[in-house]
Amino acid sequence: MCKKIQTFKYTSLKQLLYECISEFLSINTEDIKNKDIQLKRIPLHKDRNNNKILYTSSVALQVSDSQNRKAMELARAIAFHLSATFGDVFNVQIVTPGWIHFELTDSALGTWLQSLAVGKGELGSGEIGREFHPTPATLSMPNSLFPVQYAHARCCSLVLLAHRERLIQLREPLVNSSPIWSLISPNPIPWVNCNQRLRLNHPDERHLISELVRIVDNIECPDVRGSVKWEKAALNLSQAFENFWRNCRIWGEVKIVSPEVAQARLGLLMATQSVLKFVLEENLGIFAPLEL
Repeated sequence: MCKKIQTFKYTSLKQLLYECISEFLSINTEDIKNKDIQLKRIPLHKDRNNNKILYTSSVALQVSDSQNRKAMELARAIAFHLSATFGDVFNVQIVTPGWIHFELTDSALGTWLQSLAVGKGELGSGEIGREFHPTPATLSMPNSLFPVQYAHARCCSLVLLAHRERLIQLREPLVNSSPIWSLISPNPIPWVNCNQRLRLNHPDERHLISELVRIVDNIECPDVRGSVKWEKAALNLSQAFENFWRNCRIWGEVKIVSPEVAQARLGLLMATQSVLKFVLEENLGIFAPLEL
């Protein structure tokens, strides 16, 4: 069973859903001969609406015929099982003729962002933020990817500035010239308010979060129909960061009036830096600079 304690064993939210749906099918359906299901190629797509993290699956429609069950009946069974198993993580709904919607709750999104920001999640085969050993070739900066390297360096400088100004407190913020975001305070970052609603609701905050979810999903669960265009994905993420930084302030009045919002935005910077670093170094083979 997929228990709450295992929820963020996976950095990728899509991978989590894959595993839970696959587990349900293996236990509660007769022998599934569909090769896509056997290979865990379950139809699962992230909605493009930035206001929420929503996945839609047609898995009930795909397997209902082989089970001699109506699609809506099977969808209800899957939805009931997943709601009972981790309903505090995803709100699950079914839609005619058998679609299943999984919407991430704000509190679970905060937990996911926390694990990404402080490097306790894992991307690919190793931990986020692991040390990179550049070669002369990777030290060069291709003009096309300069905006991505700039975004990474900017994230680092802003987080370190916040540490120096005591808006946050880090333990050993730099280790061997590599950023390690080990938070002393606030820990955890105040992602949600007392009503468990996410503090980050500006359109540019939501867009940046959506890009982070999409890239992490692509790292862990690349689309089976084709390879990810990592340069384009990295540039999209760096542009989302630029829009966020341009329109979502951290210092000045925000720091004084709404320090929790300022700290949540800093947490979003930390999460963005972690993903940018991984994509630059692991997917593109390029140095992620601390400063430019």
